[in-house]
Amino acid sequence: MRVLFATAEAYPLAKTGGLADVSRALPLALRKLGIDVRLLMPGYPRAYVRVENPRIVAKIAPALGVDDATLVEGIFPETDLPVYLIDSPSLYRRNGGLYQDEAGKDWQDNALRFAFLAHVGAEIALGRIGQTWTPDIVHANDWHAGLLPLYLSLHSGPRPSTIFTTHNMAFQGNFPADWLEKLGIPGACFQAAGVEFYNQISFLKAGLRYADRVTTVSPTYAKEILTPEFGCGMEGVLRQRREDFVGILNGIDDGLWNPAVDPMLPRTFHLSDISGKRACKAALQQEMGLKVAPDTPLIGFVSRITHQKMADVILEALPWLCAQDVQFVSVGEGDPAMEAGFGQVRELYSANAAVIVGYDEPIAHRLQAAADILLAPARFEPCGLTQLYALKYGTLPIVRRTGGLADTVVDATATSIADRSATGFVFDQATSEELISAIGRALSLYREPLIWRRLQLQAMAQDFSWDASATQYAALYSAASGMPVDLGAKDQHVVLADQESTRQAAI
Repeated sequence: MRVLFATAEAYPLAKTGGLADVSRALPLALRKLGIDVRLLMPGYPRAYVRVENPRIVAKIAPALGVDDATLVEGIFPETDLPVYLIDSPSLYRRNGGLYQDEAGKDWQDNALRFAFLAHVGAEIALGRIGQTWTPDIVHANDWHAGLLPLYLSLHSGPRPSTIFTTHNMAFQGNFPADWLEKLGIPGACFQAAGVEFYNQISFLKAGLRYADRVTTVSPTYAKEILTPEFGCGMEGVLRQRREDFVGILNGIDDGLWNPAVDPMLPRTFHLSDISGKRACKAALQQEMGLKVAPDTPLIGFVSRITHQKMADVILEALPWLCAQDVQFVSVGEGDPAMEAGFGQVRELYSANAAVIVGYDEPIAHRLQAAADILLAPARFEPCGLTQLYALKYGTLPIVRRTGGLADTVVDATATSIADRSATGFVFDQATSEELISAIGRALSLYREPLIWRRLQLQAMAQDFSWDASATQYAALYSAASGMPVDLGAKDQHVVLADQESTRQAAI
């Protein structure tokens, strides 16, 4: 089976969030199952620095007003994963970020930049760009690739089956209707049953409407986004697609996030010997200018500083938190006003709080390894990865009961502690009062070393590798295309039955 995996970012070629981690890990896990996966993404300048053995394989014919594009093939760093980069200087070779300029404003031509990603994906899928390899499945990810299923649906002849994964319904890729003709979208598609969304073109809606199968990144989020509270206006579209819709939980990349082999840590550790975690804590305390105090609870926050991630609620709770006998370290960036709030925390509570504004991958690893507790709440969370990293590193997460957070963290209650299933702390309402209550429960258990150590070991023993999720995607690909795929010891009928039970729960 051959799969073209289209995405806007993949770590370490380009990253702004969890999509980049998924776009690296899932294709690699699928290749372990014997599936011929190839990655397609824009040719950002930073991607060429990292990709191995790049070579031009084809000139891309002018389309959508773009006439400077070539297709570059290379190998994903330190893997055997083939990657296609779309080299178009006019679209992707820019200073600034992937989606925004240096001033933090969205690129005015984002509609064209990501429509062209979809266009090239469709051309590859149909064998129209000089290469001999064509896919059986096209897997488009998030709104950036949302037009890809639409473009392929316009082809009257044989075409690959299409899968569309929405990683976050809040990001929709909505653009003015006057882009319609420029992007080669037929006027007949601009209707409620097509791409029209409040008189705009919605790339997300295109993916939801035109893909053969639709997925999202956790079973609970799949249920939530069928409701107005979480569906972001698209819940009706998803309810119409419910027969073709399933939630498959994301995993984590054990090659990148694994305390036993993590090169970014001052000392590694593992389930059988977690003494290295204490050394990581001391090293981070020293690095952050905090008192080296092994018995003082160290609470971390590694996140985008946004309303979704409840950064405002954490700010409300921080005066109380910093009045406790704890240390607090945060790493992240996002909303400027909230960033300023965290900066004030650094100034007011410098004795026991350290704040780094801006995302730093090595520090994020070191904080996950050093912290005793991780704050990872959210008003909504499709899956979430930071809480999974925390579990892997023996850091107990505090989360709100929503989306993938509800699917992955077991609240430490008297019952779950007794039956040894507890792995963290869960609260319900997005308020500082409930967050503080959860932190209080965590601190109480921290003062009982034997129970705390047991919780750490239970957390580290959880298996959130990509193997199980990749198997479910492989079964979905098989069902969509009618092609058999060898799932090894995992029977395909069992996997499909699991997906059906998830889909029925969503319905």
